[in-house]
Amino acid sequence: MAHVNVWHLLAHAARRRPHRVALQSGGERLDYRQAADAAGALAAELAARRVGPGDRVACLLPNDVAHWLVYFAAPAAGAVLVSLNTRLSADELRRILAHCEARVLLHDEAHGGIARELGARLPLGAVDLAALRAGSPTPFAPRLAAAREPAQLYYTSGTTGSPKGVVLTHHNVTAHALAAVRELRLRPSDVWAHVAPMFHLADAWATFAVTAVGGLHVFLPRFTPGHALDLLRDARVTITNLVPTMLTRMVAEPDAGDRDYALRLVLSGGAPIAPDVVRRVLATFGCDYAQTYGMTETSPYLTMSLLPPELRRLPAAEQLPWKCKTGRAFRGVELRVVDADGRDVPRDGRAVGEIRVRGPNVTPGYWRDPAATAAAFDADGFLRTGDLATIDAHGFVDIVDRIKDVIKTGGETVYSVEVEHVLHEHPAVLECAVVGVPDATWGERVVAAVVPRPGHEATPDDLIAFCRERIAAFKAPKRIALVDALPRTGSGKIRKAAIRDELARSET
Repeated sequence: MAHVNVWHLLAHAARRRPHRVALQSGGERLDYRQAADAAGALAAELAARRVGPGDRVACLLPNDVAHWLVYFAAPAAGAVLVSLNTRLSADELRRILAHCEARVLLHDEAHGGIARELGARLPLGAVDLAALRAGSPTPFAPRLAAAREPAQLYYTSGTTGSPKGVVLTHHNVTAHALAAVRELRLRPSDVWAHVAPMFHLADAWATFAVTAVGGLHVFLPRFTPGHALDLLRDARVTITNLVPTMLTRMVAEPDAGDRDYALRLVLSGGAPIAPDVVRRVLATFGCDYAQTYGMTETSPYLTMSLLPPELRRLPAAEQLPWKCKTGRAFRGVELRVVDADGRDVPRDGRAVGEIRVRGPNVTPGYWRDPAATAAAFDADGFLRTGDLATIDAHGFVDIVDRIKDVIKTGGETVYSVEVEHVLHEHPAVLECAVVGVPDATWGERVVAAVVPRPGHEATPDDLIAFCRERIAAFKAPKRIALVDALPRTGSGKIRKAAIRDELARSET
C-alpha cells in the first residue's frame, strides 16, 4: 500500500464510473468525473496560493458539496487537511490554527466573519470557497504524498484538557475506507446521507469509503429531526451513521414512522445508545441496525455490532441484545481487553478491562506532541483507549464506562452506562447522563441529569424509584436534575465533566 493516497479513491471512481452521480445537494449534482475535475481545480487554486506539500489547509464548512470537495482537493495539492469544528469559539479556533500553523483557511459565506477575524490575527489567508469554485477550472497534476505521510489532522474536543491534533496518514484513511467497504458491503447503488457533522469522523470516513465504490453522497447542512427524516425519505438513502442524540430525537418525532424509507442499514456511533432507542430505530426505519465504536485516533471504527452467521440465525428478539452491544472487532483491528497489569481478561462477558487496539487504521500519534504520543501507547504498540469493557466468547465487547467516569461510592464500583440504560427505559426520559459527585461520607454519590421527553411527566423521585426497582440501591441515582439539554462537544458527545461540575456546584 506504499502508493496509496486519499486522492486515489476519487481518481479511481472517476475512471470506473465517470457518469455516475457522486454528489447531490439541493439543485447541485456532480457526477464522478465532474467531482474529480472540481477537486483538481480547487487543488490548483491552493497551489496558486503557495500551498505546498505538507502545508496545512484548514476549513470552516457545513455539510455540503464544497466540504466534500475539499477533502480531496487538499491531498491533491499535497496538503494536510484540518477540518474545523464549526461550533467552536473564535479563541478555540485560533489556538488550533496556531498550533497546526495552517497556511489557508477555507470558509463559506456563513463563516466569513469569523474566518476574516482569524485571518487578521494569524499569518494565514482566509479564502471564500465559493469564490474559488466560481473560477474557471484549471488543469492540475496532483502532488501526492506518500502513504505514511499525514493526510488529515483532527483536533480532539478537549473534554479531558487542551485539544490535541490527531494525525491520520493516507494509509490510515484508505485502509479504513477499504475495510469499511467490505464490512458494510458498500456498493455503487448505496446512497449515503451526510447528516452527522463532516468535520468529525463519525461521518467523514464515509466521504472516502462511499467514494471508493462510486456511491451517491447527499447532504444535510443543518440538523433538525424533521429535515433529517425528510432527507432519508426523499433521497432514498440506503445507509448512514448518526450519533445517538440525533437518532433519539428523530425516532421521537410523532410522524417518524409514517415515511417510506429505502434504508438497508442504520449505524450509530460516537456515544453509547440505550436499547430502548435501538428498538425504536428498528421499528421506525424497518432496516438493520448496528452499533459502532471508535475514536478519532482510529479513523474511527474499532468495533461494530453486525452479527456473525451464528447470531443472525437467532430469532429477532434474541438478536436485539447483541445489536445493542458495542460489537466485535472491525476488520483489520487487533483488539484486547486487559486488566490493570496488561493481562487479557476472561472472555466471559463479566470481567472488566481497558480496550487496547492496534491496526492499519490507528494513528501514529499527535501533531508535534511526542509526550502525548508516547503516553497513548503501551509497550506492545497498542493504543490505550481509556474505555472499560467486557468481552464475551463471540469476541463482542460491551463498553461499561470511560476510566475517568467510573463512580466509586462506599467501596462499590458503579458504571454510569448501566444506570443510563435503566433511566432510558422510562418513557419520560429523552436523554440522560449519570456522573459521580464528591461526597464526604461515600466518596462519591451517583447523580443524574435528565432531559424529559415532551408530553411525558415524571418527578425526580419517580425516576429514582424506577431505578431502585431495577438495579441495586447503591447504583441508583441519589439525586436527579431535570434539564432542558445536555452539554455536548461538537461531535455530539455528552460533556460529562461539565455536568459533573455543574451538579457539584449546585449542591454547595
